[in-house]
Amino acid sequence: MEKIGLCHILALSLRTISALSIRKTLLLAFLLVSLLPSILLTYLVFQVTGDAMRGEIAQGLQVQAAAVSQDVDKMLFERLQNAQTWRQLEVTQDIRINDIDKRLSNFLAKLKAGYQDVYLELLCTDGHGHIVASSNATHIGGVRARTEGIPAQANSPLRLEALQFNGVEGAVVLPIAATVPSMFDSGQLGELYLLFNWAQIYHILDQSARSGHALALLDRDGRIIAASIELRKRGALLQTVPASWTMGGRSGVGSFDGAPLHLGQVMVGFDHSPGFQQFPGFGWTTLVLENSQQASLPVRQMAVAFLLLLALTSAFAIGFSMLVAGRIARPITALTEFTRRFMMAGQLPQEIFAAKGEVGELTTAFVQTVRALDQSRADLVRASKLAVLGELAAVMAHEIRTPIGILRSSAQMLAREPDLSSEARELTGFIESETERLNRLVSTLLDSARTRAPNLQSADLHGIIRHSADLLAAQAEKKGIRMILTLEATDPWIEVDTEQMTQVLLNLLLNALQILPQGGQVTISTRLEMTSLMLEVADDGPGIPAAELPRVFDPFFTKREGGVGLGLAVVQQIINAHSGEIRAGHNQSGGALFTITLPIKENP
Repeated sequence: MEKIGLCHILALSLRTISALSIRKTLLLAFLLVSLLPSILLTYLVFQVTGDAMRGEIAQGLQVQAAAVSQDVDKMLFERLQNAQTWRQLEVTQDIRINDIDKRLSNFLAKLKAGYQDVYLELLCTDGHGHIVASSNATHIGGVRARTEGIPAQANSPLRLEALQFNGVEGAVVLPIAATVPSMFDSGQLGELYLLFNWAQIYHILDQSARSGHALALLDRDGRIIAASIELRKRGALLQTVPASWTMGGRSGVGSFDGAPLHLGQVMVGFDHSPGFQQFPGFGWTTLVLENSQQASLPVRQMAVAFLLLLALTSAFAIGFSMLVAGRIARPITALTEFTRRFMMAGQLPQEIFAAKGEVGELTTAFVQTVRALDQSRADLVRASKLAVLGELAAVMAHEIRTPIGILRSSAQMLAREPDLSSEARELTGFIESETERLNRLVSTLLDSARTRAPNLQSADLHGIIRHSADLLAAQAEKKGIRMILTLEATDPWIEVDTEQMTQVLLNLLLNALQILPQGGQVTISTRLEMTSLMLEVADDGPGIPAAELPRVFDPFFTKREGGVGLGLAVVQQIINAHSGEIRAGHNQSGGALFTITLPIKENP
């Protein structure tokens, strides 16, 4: 009655509070906010941010074009450096003797192997164009006609010949020719050819195209001599782009019609080759192309985002008061509903809603109060049962033990008669065993009704556990049940009543042995947790149903046939007398788990 009355008053108070129109109090306050400042601010921010984003996109295209242009120049510079170095090596003088001993050919083959995939072939020709040495032995003795090309720089002995789009093994080849000077006079012995694998340039463009752009490399005449894979698939190689795309060889960004490359409107970032170190470059231009729609996609996305933001701001300005009122009223309404469900069910719901602030404190206080009332009621019921048990135990001890003793003594005397038949001896045995069982029942009732105060002394809990397990070892072995001790507590010494703690362990272990089937397992483990010593007894049996967990320590509650239901009640009384706590639950295998927490006395 006390609990129901408290809940009724609390629910009535909360219902009165929630009935107050908090929304009406705040409704007009936020509707006065004008939408015009939000619209103007959103428009200005969009303009500034959009211009900045478009500038970033344009700059990104130009920076990418400059980076790729530099990578291409660096690649060609390294190849020219190779040609310049190798043409002056002493081994190239074997051209004079037509590389009779193949020393030069072997050297070229080793160079090609060292520059795997960079050069398709390295070869040397004499003054008449005959191939006297080559990394490919099958080409020795052939003729390579000398063609004019682009000099690396003014008065340079190096030159680039025209790209061969069906060169060695069908690959695209850029021949780099270098005259080989004679070390014995001022003449020239022939030429060294480095057949550069143009796929290396494709690779540079393809790597950069992973960002989603298309790239092209233009020669001086505006022809595409290299392109990323997308443009190559479109057949863009050797196509000529309009001169407006390069703005006279300068670097920059522009938007153009991509029809010459079978593209739509494109944004083009272009960079005129500046050269690399002392290498002036060949006047090539790198283009980075991006579809204008794709390039402006971030700006459009930002526009959509700003429109959404404006719409949300407008909705917020109109509905903010309702939102705030709802946020304030929601926890109060939820608490009211919570108490209403509690009044209808008579117990706390399994899900307790979380709230903050004053409502959260009120919820916590309410839940704690109800739980305290539930605990008080349970304690009162348990105390009532124990009081009844005490009276019953006193009467039974007086009324039953005397006739039990007489019956047992009579049966023992009768069993000594020499002429007693085997059936009579069996009956006297029944009388002895049953009177012994009745005596144990009376003792159990007395123990549960009048538990004596523990005689606390320092004892080794691990020793008590081992002793208890040894006492029941024969019984466990008979059923094939294993008892496993996992004693991990580093300091098992604790102040307990050894006799009572042995009784606790025997009760728990006997319960497990009686409930487990053949071949079961019981595990006893200990561990230290801060200022407590934890003792766990677990089995792999059927476990305790969740609905029965709150009642397992109640007197006379049992699900075992022939059980009285006092063993666990006695265990709880003993643990409570030791200022400890015992909890029932489930272990990982689903079996029963009893966890005992015993306080450790701190050293003064």
